[in-house]
Order: sequence, then C-alpha cells, then structure tokens
Amino acid sequence: MSSFDFCTAGKAVLQTEIGALQHIEQYFNADFENACQKLLANPGKVIVMGMGKSGHIARKMAATFASTGTSAFFVHPGEAAHGDLGMVEAGDIVIAISNSGESGEILALYPVLKRLGIVIISMTGKPKSTMARLSNLHLQITVPEEACPLGLAPTSSTTATLVMGDAMAVALLQARGFTAEDFALSHPGGALGRKLLLKLENIMHSGEALPTVHPDALVKDALLEISQKGLGMTAIVDQDQRLLGIFTDGDLRRILDKRIDIHSALIGDVMTQNPATASPNMLAAEGLNLMQSKSINGLLLLEEGKVVGALNMHDLLKAGVV
Repeated sequence: MSSFDFCTAGKAVLQTEIGALQHIEQYFNADFENACQKLLANPGKVIVMGMGKSGHIARKMAATFASTGTSAFFVHPGEAAHGDLGMVEAGDIVIAISNSGESGEILALYPVLKRLGIVIISMTGKPKSTMARLSNLHLQITVPEEACPLGLAPTSSTTATLVMGDAMAVALLQARGFTAEDFALSHPGGALGRKLLLKLENIMHSGEALPTVHPDALVKDALLEISQKGLGMTAIVDQDQRLLGIFTDGDLRRILDKRIDIHSALIGDVMTQNPATASPNMLAAEGLNLMQSKSINGLLLLEEGKVVGALNMHDLLKAGVV
C-alpha cells in the first residue's frame, strides 16, 4: 500500500482552485457587462470554440448556454477550417477560448470571421495576446497558478474559464426571465423535465382502475375495492360520480381502534369528507408538493366536481417525480 497522502494533495488542489476563482472576481467588470449585453441582443447563434482542454470547456459552455435560453453550439476549430465554418453566419457571435491566446487553429479563422462581420469574444489568460488584440471583446481569465505542481496541466485556468462561462449563461438566463418550465422544455428526457412537464393526468389511475364506492356500501366492501385497486384508498361518490368523501388505510386503522364493525357499518358514515383534491392538469411536481404539505399518501383528481382519477405517492415515485 502507498504511504502517499492523497487527501492532502487533493485538498491542496482545492485550495489552489478556490484561490484562482477568487482572483478572477476582478474580471467581472465592464468587459463582462459588454459581453453579456452583446449576447443578450444577439439575434443569431453563439458559436463556442477552443482547442484541447479549452475545447472541452467550450463544449460544456455551449451546452450550458443552449439549455438556459441562449442558442449555442460548439465548433471544433480544426474542423471549422475544413468546412464546418459554414455553420457560422453573419449575425452570429463567436466565443473563442485559449488560455495562451495564441491558438493557431483559432487565429487561422479570424480573417474569415472578420470578413463575415462576426463579433468575436475571446477568453484568454493573456490580455496582450494575439487573440485578445484581434477580438471585439476580451474576457480575462488569468489565474495566479495552475493546481498542477508542474505548472503544465490546465487545471485552475480551465476551472476559471468554466466559471466565467457559467456566470455569463446564468446572467443571461436571469436577464431573459428564463423559467424552470423553459429549462424543462430543453430537457424533456431528464429527471427535471419529468418533474416540470409531467402532469397528474399522465400517471393517474382512471376508468376501471379507479377505486370508487357509493356511500351505502359496507365498509368491508370498500376494503375489497381498496385491495383490488391497490391505491390504499377509495373515493366515495354519488350516482353522478361526484365526490362525497374518501376512505384510506389510515381511516381503517382509526375505525378499528373505535371497534366499529366493518361488516355492518356503512362507508358513508365513516368516510373523511372534504379531502384534498387536485386537477388532472396539475403538474406532477405541484401534486407532490400538495401531498407533502397535507401529509397524505393519496390524491383524488376532479373535473367539475366529478372524480376522474386517483394516484398515490408510489405513482409519483415510479414516474421519477419524487
């Protein structure tokens, strides 16, 4: 077993990168403001590009922009020089990333970008670099030191660049009034999308699967309905399917404590009146909040006073809402 102290080494990296992030706070200045204003007013796309480690950061930055309301995508500078530059059009904005500011692959694209009238926002650690000088706007991302003890592997610098990109994306999100529902529309397959787009009608039990009994039913018959439908509850309805009350597993325990005879008692006499209900059009996340606030495990869904569906906490769990 190695005697090397990995935790101490890891914590040293953490402290170095925290210091780097504190250092770049000074660069949230007029240049940052101007860059955000350009991006906010931009009618076209945002193209983010970078080589090597900067390229990985650029990909993530473009993805963050795209998912928070700013139309963006990544273009590899090398591929751009061999045809992919055709995706860039007049009216677009290019964000070019290079810690040294001397990326040959990116600089080779500048003449064409300039000819198209493309606004170029460079992000470098060298404010006097070629990229910084030739760009319309420059965002400085200089860090005191890399976390790599050799000073070679991009570490603090890439973290600083990533944070600067996140800051722009979130600032633009707020400026646009971008909502959680807007975010979900670009993430329909993810957990957040399920929480923000899924409605109760998409997961409710209805038709033959809906547990209902009339008020003149015996408690034992209501228990059979609860057992068969498997939701831990049943709605008590009139002849027009209008809700009169609810009876749950919890209600059963309470009447047993009172020694009520389930073979002779009518469900209408022991049901809970005015239970919590919701609309099938309610978002599943809102339904979850309602159930949690009421400390209940089941929910009846009504349309014009009529019971049309039911669900329980297990349904929300299976749908990935919980």
